[in-house]
Amino acid sequence: MERDSPSTRQQIVKLLRTRGGMTASTLAEELRITSMGVRRHLAALERSDLVRVEMQRQKMGRPTFIYALTDQAQDLFPKNYHTLANQFLDAARDTNGMYGVKTLFNARMNHLLKQYRPRMVGKKLGERVAELAKIQDEAGYMAIWEESDGGFLLKEQNCAIYRVACRHQEACQFEIELFRKLLNADITRIEHQIKGDRNCTYLVRERSLVHGAKKKSKKNAKNK
Repeated sequence: MERDSPSTRQQIVKLLRTRGGMTASTLAEELRITSMGVRRHLAALERSDLVRVEMQRQKMGRPTFIYALTDQAQDLFPKNYHTLANQFLDAARDTNGMYGVKTLFNARMNHLLKQYRPRMVGKKLGERVAELAKIQDEAGYMAIWEESDGGFLLKEQNCAIYRVACRHQEACQFEIELFRKLLNADITRIEHQIKGDRNCTYLVRERSLVHGAKKKSKKNAKNK
């Protein structure tokens, strides 16, 4: 009896990661299952863009088919990027204090502004919020948006830089500033994951409406 599919596929991926390209018959021998069973699992991994196959021609006989991992499969293995990022930020702080940390985050913000501003051109606020949600979703934040009274809610259901943000909360400050610049809108954070909330949620409103309300409030207070 062959082992269950998820476990077998995990072992196939691990073998290809540690040994490099392998044939289906070699994988079958290693896993002690049939070649047909291995090919079924390899086909599933190919459909998921985790495995690719290359044909190697031989001097004699039929060509050999070698299976190897795709670049996308690298995401299946443990990564420690947050430690590296925190080390760089700690070094910047040790060298130049908070100015060094803020300089790095500001440079990152300006880079993202240059990258994403073209996607906002010619769009109304609701369309810009939808585009920003798409941008953040592509970056791993599981972002969604919806209309709200007097504006829109942008909700990030995952923090892609959670461990960095916990150590360097400047990341959150520059994120909301990035959103303000991209959306050209007033933004208030009403939920914050690093403070224990399940999501990071932002209330987005037109600047003219918010500023108009503030001016009206000041005028009424002055007349009293």
